[in-house]
Amino acid sequence: MNTKVVYVTGCLGFIGYHVTKACLNQGWYVRGVDKMTYAANVNLLPELEKYGNKFIFENKDINDLDILYECDYVINTAAETHVDNSIASSEVFVRSNIDGVHHLLELIKQKHKFKMPTLLHFSTDEVYGDIVEGFHSETDLLKPSNPYSATKAAADMLVTAWARTYGVPYVIVRPTNNYGIGQYTEKFIPHTIKYLSLGKPAPLHDAGTPRRTWLHASDTASAIITIINHGVTNEIYNISGNYEESNLTVAKMIIKGMGLKGDPMQYLDTSIRRAGQDVRYAIDDTKLQDLGWNPVADFSKELKSIIKYYTKNFIW
Repeated sequence: MNTKVVYVTGCLGFIGYHVTKACLNQGWYVRGVDKMTYAANVNLLPELEKYGNKFIFENKDINDLDILYECDYVINTAAETHVDNSIASSEVFVRSNIDGVHHLLELIKQKHKFKMPTLLHFSTDEVYGDIVEGFHSETDLLKPSNPYSATKAAADMLVTAWARTYGVPYVIVRPTNNYGIGQYTEKFIPHTIKYLSLGKPAPLHDAGTPRRTWLHASDTASAIITIINHGVTNEIYNISGNYEESNLTVAKMIIKGMGLKGDPMQYLDTSIRRAGQDVRYAIDDTKLQDLGWNPVADFSKELKSIIKYYTKNFIW
């Protein structure tokens, strides 16, 4: 097998960690980069360091990387991702999600005299905007609805433009909502569990009517391995968990899974409205499945495991 050398930016983030582990488990060499923001899980670093010289860690903002060592892929998971935070203040999203990607592209471009590594850039299904019926494909127009998804869409445009002008090889992936143990508490599932554990009503935007498609982080990581092992470049892939549900239904599943009795609505705060709320995300990932990938995680089963874990381990 051809052993690869890869960078993973945002390696201590939720998705970044799963991707880093998946690469290391392939026997690849990984240089992890993370600026260790509030959302980074520093407790994961010792686990990655168990891989010995296969893993090297660099505590840096991607905007401050001054050199890119020889590698096959730069897998960019580093990003600011919480929509509510982007609505409150967008500056950090521009710096991380746009400026950071621009800087990575420039570092890769500088290697034009040698072999440029492929930038495998993590985008999001949110760049398409919402869709009431049907599914978005990779060729659909990007119509982001909030500052977060707008910065991600802008980054996608930079990637494809640098490919066209400078020949930078790339793969863009657009996954649906990721979930799993270890996700930061601002995200919907751990946020809901935390509030309910404290005996407080769990916040539920727009009465829980928005619909999302759920994808386990381990399935996301396996999709990345599939794409890299196929050696494809200059392509965009949707990654869907293919489990669509309303936020209200997921919240009720959590309430039931925690053994809370009575009307589930009594445990929810449905008074919150999000500006620019997308009513439904749904993407077609046939293109990725044609490479032989399929999600294997069962949402109901995984949700029970997540609830069990966090009822024994309080989420700070």
